[in-house]
Amino acid sequence: MKVGRKKLMLNFPTLITTIFSLIIILSFLPQNVNAKPPPNPVQCNGKVCTLKNGYGVWGDRRDCTSPSISYPTTEEELRLAVANANRNKLKVKVVTKFSHTIPKLACPSSKTNQTTLISTERYNSHIEIDTKNMVVTVDAGVSLRDLTNKVEGAALSLVAAPYWEGVTVGGLISTGAHGSSWWGKGGAVHDHVVGISLVVPGKESEGFAKVLWLEGNDPLFKAAKVSLGVLGVISKVKLSLEPAFKRSITYDFTKDDDIEQIYVNHAKKFEFGDITWYPSKYTAVYRYDNRVDINTSGDGINDFLGFQSQSVLVSMATRSTEKAFENSKDEKGKCTMATTFMAYKQTIANGLKNNKLIFTNYPVIGTQANIQASGSCLYSSPLRLDLTCGWDPRIKGLSFYETTAIFPATKFGDFIKDVKKLRDLITPQKLCGIDIYNGFLVRYIKASDAYLGQHEDSVVVDFNYYRGDDPNIPRLNQDVLEEIEQIAFFKYGAKPHWAKNRKLAFLGVPKKFPNWNKFVEVKKQVDPQGMFSSEWSDEVLYGENRENGDGCALEGLCICSEDKHCSPSKGYFCKPGFLYSNARVCRFSQGEILSSNLDLGVIS
Repeated sequence: MKVGRKKLMLNFPTLITTIFSLIIILSFLPQNVNAKPPPNPVQCNGKVCTLKNGYGVWGDRRDCTSPSISYPTTEEELRLAVANANRNKLKVKVVTKFSHTIPKLACPSSKTNQTTLISTERYNSHIEIDTKNMVVTVDAGVSLRDLTNKVEGAALSLVAAPYWEGVTVGGLISTGAHGSSWWGKGGAVHDHVVGISLVVPGKESEGFAKVLWLEGNDPLFKAAKVSLGVLGVISKVKLSLEPAFKRSITYDFTKDDDIEQIYVNHAKKFEFGDITWYPSKYTAVYRYDNRVDINTSGDGINDFLGFQSQSVLVSMATRSTEKAFENSKDEKGKCTMATTFMAYKQTIANGLKNNKLIFTNYPVIGTQANIQASGSCLYSSPLRLDLTCGWDPRIKGLSFYETTAIFPATKFGDFIKDVKKLRDLITPQKLCGIDIYNGFLVRYIKASDAYLGQHEDSVVVDFNYYRGDDPNIPRLNQDVLEEIEQIAFFKYGAKPHWAKNRKLAFLGVPKKFPNWNKFVEVKKQVDPQGMFSSEWSDEVLYGENRENGDGCALEGLCICSEDKHCSPSKGYFCKPGFLYSNARVCRFSQGEILSSNLDLGVIS
């Protein structure tokens, strides 16, 4: 007797419910149960050192390598490392212990093996607080969390910091990291910097390297405040502080009807306000966030959901579910995920906790150090192999792109209107892929005198979306996301965040910065031989595009101009945008697959 075997079918609604339930259960586990720490970004095998970013894969999926690496612990050791490289005519790149920059700014040249890496991982012991003048001077390798904890221990606060605390002081200064504020000096950390110690190449008579102290109106200081690592090695940073304060936060989940009218007043009313927009759900989440007196009752923390330790099983299941929806082109399934995750975020206030354990009610009040930045998945016991950061490259967990565009404040409302028009034109379901992650996160940066900072008050929008395991496989509704990306960077001239984005975002970037030529002149002055440059950083810095091979548009390495830049064999062809006709995107077209395959001789 033969026993028939039924084909196993995934019940996706049940799977999503299971994932959701697991997340809820895990969120109530004791908070001292942490994950295994992220892997070190540099791995050496005795012959070569390989550098990866915190996500385990670069934009072009090509590894970065160098024959050697040094780990200075003092400024003099740092100077000697630069001097040795200069004496031996080596190309140099600086790396940190976190390496969360998405573009390949830290990658040495691949055209020569005459390169070396300098890591600031062990250059992290010095934090000197001057309480009288309310400044702090720190080594470049000091982590943001160590800095903020030490500062608040002295009854002071660092006003600006990014939301993710897995960064070093030198790294966040180099790439223009920011929080959200138009108040005071603004939300960008570099605008709170009052001095920088920079190690640059020197003449033989200067010992092949020298230390420059930069401050005030010095053009070198204005260049070094956002240096991209191409001027030299940041050694020490002096930051301004303020008397310690607390923050009071409430999230308001509401309709998205008036974002384009409200966003300016929202920034003026709330010192640290931001907006999260879920376009497929017609929902906006307004963050009401102001400082309060340090004596105000409240011991809350911001343990942002996306930065918490995650169960490896949940991360893998979430990834597998989204991947299955991608492969089956199931928009409805993705929208179910987006609805479920958004509801959960609302339930737990996206990770805010009133008493460091759970969320009970608004407002959540806590110290600046505990509210501004988060990243609890970083502080981990290597013994807990079942928990980790959700994007840990050692598991088959989350993998995503992060697009971050910085708009002049006056143009951002028109961008919102265009995305709404596009949503209505194509149906909102095609935007669910963004809402699975964190929708559009809207933040604020004040005008800066840094040459590569923002020259006017600006609005920043971040959005994450699925990245496949195989670069040759197109993504569901990728044409819509590409059109939004091109509307931002090319229709409205938004600037790219230096530490994020796909390569196409940097096309034509020099024209977007009024002080671009001043920055280049400083680079020629302090690094005339280009010791701190590589073809990778030049692509970002000069906005060049050297990619035009088959499939280059699938991962944002180019903008398609021919069908071959997409994937004709899989039904993706280069087409104009739905709303922005100048956009060129890779769009799925079932009807064209047959004719394309006939042209290629695939079908006889």
